[in-house]
Amino acid sequence: MEVAVVTGLSGAGRSTAAKCLEDLGWFVVDNLPPELIATMVELGAQARGAITRVAVVMDVRSRAFTDDLAAIIKDLDTRGYKPKVLFLEATDAVLIRRFESVRRGHPLQGDGRLADGIEAERVLLTPLREEADLVLDTSGLSVHQLRNKIEDTFGSEAATRTRVTVLSFGYKYGLPMDSDLVMDVRFLPNPFWIPELREQTGLDGDVRNYVLTQEGAEEFLDRYHELLRLIGAGYRREGKRYLTLAVGCTGGKHRSVAISEELAARLASEDGMAVKVVHRDLGRE
Repeated sequence: MEVAVVTGLSGAGRSTAAKCLEDLGWFVVDNLPPELIATMVELGAQARGAITRVAVVMDVRSRAFTDDLAAIIKDLDTRGYKPKVLFLEATDAVLIRRFESVRRGHPLQGDGRLADGIEAERVLLTPLREEADLVLDTSGLSVHQLRNKIEDTFGSEAATRTRVTVLSFGYKYGLPMDSDLVMDVRFLPNPFWIPELREQTGLDGDVRNYVLTQEGAEEFLDRYHELLRLIGAGYRREGKRYLTLAVGCTGGKHRSVAISEELAARLASEDGMAVKVVHRDLGRE
């Protein structure tokens, strides 16, 4: 069982960190009272492998925050879980700007100024900051840059891959609603008009060989593969972890199926990509 505690100054990016950890496969609990953390971890450990990574997001809304949390961290350490503590912070000027942009008050502000609440929280959390395994100053970080740092620290290789779904479809049945990119392969000759290929599909060797040996097919695959390398790298930098690539022909039976299988095979050899193929309309004709 891996355990992480995410804490820090209000407005420093805890919510972004929590969402990123969820995307990485962590079971995330927000604002759990410190005295319940050990119970939560023990329940996860008893889940028979269903939960292997638990992250708890803490803030100053919990009573006796620093004392309770420090004691719980020591308790988890003695139990063998060895929690990793991430502390997020930012400069006063940046925090004030962030609070003003969303028109919210600071949780410790009370009847005072926003700066007073920030200063009180900074003092309160100083002991915990000194015990943190990783301190991140998010003052100059964009959301995507913060996600990248979280992924570098908490993500496994499998979790940080871009999950690509190559989806074949037939235009006669409509465009897939969830597609990010659409490839139209109707420029290739249709095997439907070859009597001995008509009843076969793009999964059959004869149809596959027919489609892939047509003029322009190989060049199209080479260039689109190279384009997807650039797009995939850009998606990873921007924190986008899911890509649906739709490949369409007239009926979704021959050309789109063959091209989807070939393109998926090429993408599967790329680092940072996990690929699966779905043939939406295969069998409808």
